[in-house]
Amino acid sequence: MAELVVYHKPTCTTSRKALKMLDEMGVAYKKVNYYEKPFTKTKLKTLLKKMNLKAEDVLRKRAKEYKEFDFKNKKYSQAEIIDFMVKYPDLIERPIAEKGDKAVLGRPVEKIKEIL
Repeated sequence: MAELVVYHKPTCTTSRKALKMLDEMGVAYKKVNYYEKPFTKTKLKTLLKKMNLKAEDVLRKRAKEYKEFDFKNKKYSQAEIIDFMVKYPDLIERPIAEKGDKAVLGRPVEKIKEIL
C-alpha cells in the first residue's frame, strides 16, 4: 500500500487544517515541509501530472511574487512557471497530498479524502 505524503508549509492555516483532519481520522502520513526540502522541477512536474493540473492551476495568487512577476497579465510557459515555483515556493498552493499514482491539491482540505 502506498504511503500518503503531504507537502505543506507549517505556517499555512490550510496546511495545518489538513494535517489536523488526517490526525483526527487516524490516517498515517509523512509530512514534507517543502521550504526545508524544496521541490525539484521533476517532482513538481510529476505532482502536476498526478493531479491532472497545469502549473498555473496551482499558482498561489496571494503570493507577492505572483504580483511582482505579473502572472495575471503575462503569458509564461509551463516550464517558466515551474522554474518560478522552484525558485519561489510561496507561489505554490498548498497543501498537496500524494499517494501512489494520485495527488490532489488540498483546497479545500477535504479533497485529500479523495485519494485515501
